[in-house]
Amino acid sequence: MLNASQLEEMAKKIADVIPQGVGGVPSGVQAQVKVILARAFEKMDLVSREEFDIQVAVLAKTRQKLENLEKTVAELEK
Repeated sequence: MLNASQLEEMAKKIADVIPQGVGGVPSGVQAQVKVILARAFEKMDLVSREEFDIQVAVLAKTRQKLENLEKTVAELEK
Protein backbone atom coordinates (compact mmCIF):
# COMPACT_ATOMS: atom_id res chain seq x y z
CA MET A 1 0.00 0.00 0.00
CA LEU A 2 1.06 3.58 -0.43
CA ASN A 3 2.62 5.30 2.54
CA ALA A 4 1.48 8.67 3.89
CA SER A 5 4.10 10.70 2.03
CA GLN A 6 3.15 9.11 -1.30
CA LEU A 7 -0.53 9.90 -0.67
CA GLU A 8 0.39 13.45 0.30
CA GLU A 9 2.40 13.89 -2.89
CA MET A 10 -0.40 12.52 -5.09
CA ALA A 11 -2.98 14.72 -3.38
CA LYS A 12 -0.77 17.79 -3.88
CA LYS A 13 -0.30 17.01 -7.57
CA ILE A 14 -4.04 16.62 -8.09
CA ALA A 15 -4.80 19.81 -6.15
CA ASP A 16 -2.18 21.68 -8.20
CA VAL A 17 -3.86 20.63 -11.44
CA ILE A 18 -7.14 22.29 -10.45
CA PRO A 19 -7.15 25.78 -11.96
CA GLN A 20 -7.04 28.58 -9.39
CA GLY A 21 -9.71 30.61 -11.20
CA VAL A 22 -12.41 27.97 -10.81
CA GLY A 23 -14.64 29.83 -8.41
CA GLY A 24 -12.08 29.94 -5.62
CA VAL A 25 -11.07 26.36 -4.87
CA PRO A 26 -11.26 25.78 -1.11
CA SER A 27 -7.94 25.52 0.68
CA GLY A 28 -8.88 22.09 2.06
CA VAL A 29 -9.01 20.52 -1.39
CA GLN A 30 -5.65 18.81 -0.94
CA ALA A 31 -6.77 17.22 2.33
CA GLN A 32 -10.04 16.09 0.75
CA VAL A 33 -8.22 14.60 -2.23
CA LYS A 34 -5.86 12.77 0.13
CA VAL A 35 -8.79 11.23 2.02
CA ILE A 36 -10.51 10.21 -1.22
CA LEU A 37 -7.31 8.63 -2.56
CA ALA A 38 -6.69 6.76 0.69
CA ARG A 39 -10.22 5.32 0.65
CA ALA A 40 -9.94 4.33 -3.01
CA PHE A 41 -6.59 2.60 -2.50
CA GLU A 42 -7.88 0.73 0.57
CA LYS A 43 -10.66 -0.77 -1.57
CA MET A 44 -8.23 -1.88 -4.31
CA ASP A 45 -6.46 -4.69 -2.42
CA LEU A 46 -3.01 -3.40 -3.43
CA VAL A 47 0.36 -4.57 -2.13
CA SER A 48 3.51 -2.56 -1.63
CA ARG A 49 6.43 -2.91 -4.01
CA GLU A 50 8.48 -4.38 -1.18
CA GLU A 51 5.88 -7.07 -0.50
CA PHE A 52 5.62 -7.80 -4.23
CA ASP A 53 9.39 -8.19 -4.54
CA ILE A 54 9.44 -10.54 -1.54
CA GLN A 55 6.75 -12.70 -3.11
CA VAL A 56 8.62 -12.77 -6.44
CA ALA A 57 11.71 -14.03 -4.60
CA VAL A 58 9.69 -16.67 -2.74
CA LEU A 59 8.14 -17.81 -6.01
CA ALA A 60 11.55 -18.07 -7.71
CA LYS A 61 12.93 -20.10 -4.79
CA THR A 62 9.89 -22.38 -4.84
CA ARG A 63 10.16 -22.83 -8.60
CA GLN A 64 13.81 -23.84 -8.22
CA LYS A 65 12.92 -26.38 -5.52
CA LEU A 66 10.18 -27.80 -7.74
CA GLU A 67 12.58 -28.17 -10.66
CA ASN A 68 15.08 -29.95 -8.41
CA LEU A 69 12.39 -32.31 -7.14
CA GLU A 70 11.25 -33.03 -10.70
CA LYS A 71 14.83 -33.96 -11.64
CA THR A 72 15.13 -36.20 -8.59
CA VAL A 73 11.86 -37.97 -9.39
CA ALA A 74 12.90 -38.42 -13.03
CA GLU A 75 16.19 -39.98 -11.92
CA LEU A 76 14.44 -42.28 -9.46
CA GLU A 77 11.99 -43.41 -12.13
CA LYS A 78 14.85 -44.56 -14.38
